[in-house]
Amino acid sequence: MANSIERPSGDARMKRSTLFGQTVAVALCAALLLLPSACKPGGAPAGAPGPAGAAKGPAPIKIGEVTRQSMPVQLAAVGSVEPIQTVQIKAQVSGQVMEVRFTEGDLVQKDQVLFVIDRRPYEVALKQAEANLSKARAQFEQAKAMTLKDKAQSERLRATFSRDQGLADKGMLSKEEFDRSRADFQAGEAAVAADEANAGAGGEAIEAAKTAIDQAKLQLEYCTITAPLTGRTGAVTAKAGNLVRTGDMAPMVTINQIAPIRVSFSVPERQLSEMKRRMAEGAIGVDALVEGDAVPCKGTLTFVDNTVDATTGTIMLKATFDNADSRLWPGQFVRVQVNLSVQADAIVAPAKAVLLGQKGTYVYVITADMKADMRPVKTGDTLKDMTVILEGLQPGEKVATDGQFVLAPGVEVKDAAAAPAPATAPAAGAPVK
Repeated sequence: MANSIERPSGDARMKRSTLFGQTVAVALCAALLLLPSACKPGGAPAGAPGPAGAAKGPAPIKIGEVTRQSMPVQLAAVGSVEPIQTVQIKAQVSGQVMEVRFTEGDLVQKDQVLFVIDRRPYEVALKQAEANLSKARAQFEQAKAMTLKDKAQSERLRATFSRDQGLADKGMLSKEEFDRSRADFQAGEAAVAADEANAGAGGEAIEAAKTAIDQAKLQLEYCTITAPLTGRTGAVTAKAGNLVRTGDMAPMVTINQIAPIRVSFSVPERQLSEMKRRMAEGAIGVDALVEGDAVPCKGTLTFVDNTVDATTGTIMLKATFDNADSRLWPGQFVRVQVNLSVQADAIVAPAKAVLLGQKGTYVYVITADMKADMRPVKTGDTLKDMTVILEGLQPGEKVATDGQFVLAPGVEVKDAAAAPAPATAPAAGAPVK
């Protein structure tokens, strides 16, 4: 049998319709009750500005004063710290590292012992060289003695040959005896020449032995490696027990001189003529400010590069700092200020007061009746939170330093930093709101 749908009776439909109508009526009443609180008079939505001409009250802003004071003329740049000297320590003799007499990262002094290489092979070489010198001296003395002996023998043979030559001329000596006498004399002369050559060679052997001794002593000195300058050590690559060689590419340690130290930075080439003029007048002071420090390091400009970088249009400068407190560290970036001169009696205003518009820089001047007046100005350098005003303002004038976005010429203002007026007590009997 097919399924059938039971339809409601007429009384049930009438009751359901009545209940729906009551629900809609309640919702409409609630909407009408909420509508007045969501609109202002005239139909404006809540939070929207009132009609034109409605009283708004003075705009709260912060106010600063234009003053006259001395202002330094400075150039600002970003510089990098670099050591004046960097030395890579390498072995000049091969051998085993016996001692490392410092800890990496230490501040070492000039001539301080850093490494000790095994001295024993070079002590043996020195003793061998000294023994060779003694031997060469003994051979030299022997050659000298032989030379003296052979010279005496040669003189005797010379005398005999002279006598035999006279006898031979007179026919009193046979030719065979005369030839024997002459041969003996020539042999004596050759022996003397050989002895003198041996003595000369002995002298050269002595000098060679002395040179070998000096070389052995020098290599023995190289076994003790000292610091060539005062500076900060880096990572140590040669530990005690390691074998080092003269041909090693990696240094045993690197030392950077950090006191004094230099800061390298660049300025635009248009400042070059001014820099040269100031340097001709005397030393130029330079400040270097490390990130996180409130007090800058004081130094002096000591180097101006001889070429302008054509790709960047800048010239490199270097300043030297004592750095006795080690605040500057090699490779560090710092903010640099070059103190060129001091501008006396400059008119200055708070830097926050100066705004940039379509027609240039301007400020909002606060008049005596506490109204805003927009005025164009011409500015100079800015130092910290003050800007030099070249044209447009006079000392003693008030300017807006914060909240300028609500200002326009003629807008009434009040000092947001001023103390609020005390609230008045309600009159007796008046209802408290």
